[in-house]
Amino acid sequence: MANLIEITDFSAPELDIYARLSENQLFHYHEPDPGLFIAESPKVIMRALDAGFTPVSLLSERKHIEGEAGEVIARCGDVPVFTAEFDVLTKLTGFSLTRGVLCAMRRKKLPKPEEVCPGTRRIAVLENIMNPTNIGAIFRSAAALNMDAVLLTFGCSDPLYRRSVRVSMGTVFQVPWTFLGDDSSQWPYPAMDRLKNMGFKTAAMALRDDSVSIEDPDLLLEEKLAILLGTEGDGLSASTIADCDYTVRIPMSHGVDSLNVAAASAVAFWQLGRHRLR
Repeated sequence: MANLIEITDFSAPELDIYARLSENQLFHYHEPDPGLFIAESPKVIMRALDAGFTPVSLLSERKHIEGEAGEVIARCGDVPVFTAEFDVLTKLTGFSLTRGVLCAMRRKKLPKPEEVCPGTRRIAVLENIMNPTNIGAIFRSAAALNMDAVLLTFGCSDPLYRRSVRVSMGTVFQVPWTFLGDDSSQWPYPAMDRLKNMGFKTAAMALRDDSVSIEDPDLLLEEKLAILLGTEGDGLSASTIADCDYTVRIPMSHGVDSLNVAAASAVAFWQLGRHRLR
């Protein structure tokens, strides 16, 4: 039986996680234990549940309780389901709910990179990518285009921020991932050494005169390859590029000099990831 609670008081403290707490405050909600994150839409919430994340509460538009949110509510047991009409929820959260439902969930302790990477052949490494939309899009491409895992430097946006989760369509719960170190001092070293110790050759995606084509046969034949993508605007740092085994370019036409990092990731994952299957 669903534990339905009609919203009558916007100031109720149990609604803080949906209405008043920032992403950073949710992250630290149970400090020193892992905090909370918000999953949005039935499909995304179901993927989080499939991955073993624990629901704390739900926020659902009333008309979706017997509709698209019904299966989600049924899987969440007796957790509170706060509900109201669309305009009330939009006023409460400050945005329109995708498919009319949000779920607050407990984070898990992140694994070490060495726990994520055994058996992997193609991984993505993201350097200081701050835009949550780009993070989400990269994860969606990684899931679709044969990446085995994603590793992020400490300067990256959190993949469990609400917008990243939504843009990824929940693939952040399907592709193994973690951060390369607990602070910015871990990148590029000793993190680069950790990649090499796990057997990866490193390929920096960068527009340089000495770059090889993404179709380079030696690159494609590498047994274990880490594909490095850099921050919006500036791309990978010069020191990172210098320390990689390959510098790789996507051929361009019509005078276009570069692609958005999310678009570039899709091209790179398609070309380099499909060889993982051979």
